[in-house]
Amino acid sequence: MDSAVVVEDLRKAYGSRTALEGLSLSVGTGELVAVVGPNGAGKTTAMELLEGHRRRDAGRVTVLGFDPQTGGTAFRERIGIMLQDAGLDEAFSTRELLTLYAGFYPRPRPVDDVLAQVGLVDAADTRTAALSGGQRRRADLALALIGDPDLLFLDEPTTGFDPAARQHAWDVIDGLREHGTTVLLTTHYMEEAQRLADRVGVLVGGRLVALGTPAELAERHMAGGSTIGFRLPAGVGTAQLPDLGDRLTVTGSAVRVLTREPTHDLHTLTWWAVDRGVELEALSLGRPSLEEVYLDLVRDAERTDG
Repeated sequence: MDSAVVVEDLRKAYGSRTALEGLSLSVGTGELVAVVGPNGAGKTTAMELLEGHRRRDAGRVTVLGFDPQTGGTAFRERIGIMLQDAGLDEAFSTRELLTLYAGFYPRPRPVDDVLAQVGLVDAADTRTAALSGGQRRRADLALALIGDPDLLFLDEPTTGFDPAARQHAWDVIDGLREHGTTVLLTTHYMEEAQRLADRVGVLVGGRLVALGTPAELAERHMAGGSTIGFRLPAGVGTAQLPDLGDRLTVTGSAVRVLTREPTHDLHTLTWWAVDRGVELEALSLGRPSLEEVYLDLVRDAERTDG
């Protein structure tokens, strides 16, 4: 697979604060890569450097064969960008704004097609000042798509969406791969990354601590383990639970157990519950979710840095 993006030893600092420290990454043509990480991890800085909006301190970057810092118009005509907060010009209707942006590209997509794709047909003639928060994010996505980009940058694309709108946006983004579009996105929604991404990169403290498919990350970090999930019965504390698995985490009343002996530990847990006459609500056994893997990776990285 040819590479649409190649990053080698990318570094960026703001004064004494290091935002990116030796980031190396490649994105194949037509691939969708999600970059996840806690606030301040360097996700937006990385996107802005690849888009050409910031100058790097060191490293090599090639995007669609261009250096983003010097690519100029020829580079920008081939990318689409959806920022976290683009700031729509409120003097225009949605259709007028898309028509204006279409004029910036040599081969734009038809405005009506893009309106239909992002679900804004009913708001096409509405001034952007009157759009809801979710509609404004759809308009941001429409502006990123209007130039029919080869590479699409999506920075937190579904922030502010209700569940139905988020699912629609996922369908739109997923469909772009059938069109051959390369997508690089940042997100705080692990479900979004798991649902959409071919590969996921985890950034912590400006460093890429893991990269792979969601399944690869789970296998590599969790060493083939499984997770048992349940809710603590009323009046029962974790100290009263039997010895289970390799790692136990509690969030409120929700308990997750990482285990490499799922049959043995599930038997131990259910026998304990039956012996005490308690029910284990939401009892489940499965593979670790991307969110569980992500939280473990972040904790490990922060513990190492600390």
